[in-house]
Amino acid sequence: MPDPLIRVVAEIASTNSALLERLSHGEAPAEGHWLVADRQTAGRGRAGRVWTGGYGNFMGSTAVALHEGEALPQTLALVAGVSVHRALMTVVPELAGLALKWPNDLLVNEAKLGGILLERQRDAVIVGIGVNLAEAPEVPGRKTASLAGLGHAVSRDAFASALAAAWAEDLTVWHAGGWPMLREEWLGRALPKGTLLGVNLSEEGHLIGGFAGLEPDGAALLRLADGAVRAIHAGDVELIGTSYSGEGIGDASGG
Repeated sequence: MPDPLIRVVAEIASTNSALLERLSHGEAPAEGHWLVADRQTAGRGRAGRVWTGGYGNFMGSTAVALHEGEALPQTLALVAGVSVHRALMTVVPELAGLALKWPNDLLVNEAKLGGILLERQRDAVIVGIGVNLAEAPEVPGRKTASLAGLGHAVSRDAFASALAAAWAEDLTVWHAGGWPMLREEWLGRALPKGTLLGVNLSEEGHLIGGFAGLEPDGAALLRLADGAVRAIHAGDVELIGTSYSGEGIGDASGG
């Protein structure tokens, strides 16, 4: 039986763009409802990257209304990561090596399985999610993976229903002031502390450090080789290795 919260279209340029257009015309998509495409022809990821997909993968978007006094909107990328992780463990409980990477990637055995894109328009945020269920696109310079390639056959509709249910629960908690709890849940599903990451910063160039947790506002913490801990609020973060063997690297206190 079709999920009433999920609208499926055969082909669309971008599910995010479609919901943003509705917002621009004064139509506020209902929270908890999803627009899902069988095929996306002009999707995009962070930093303007192309994000297209074929039949069998999950490509969908949903809207969130923002209100005063709530957590910062950018924390919704991490909340969505928690929801996607939970949904995957619901449909493939035996899946090993699944982890979240700040700010918006889902990895399995260090290969990208999915991603999240937030786009804001006035007092609303569109959350776009893509997960490689049936096939893994080729991305230059990056490892990619799909559930099918790992031996797990999962239908798009089954995953969509699991994601819609997980997202509804997590978004309710977020609206109710539960971001600190969701932050801890994200950390519990993330790459281990000490995982070596690199980030390009416009003023300082390329920084490398061990993942050391999250700030209360959702920024990533990196412990550098000299022991200093830096908060990363924006930037493309790349996975370099499983641990940092440099002197002075370890967990950030309170991370």
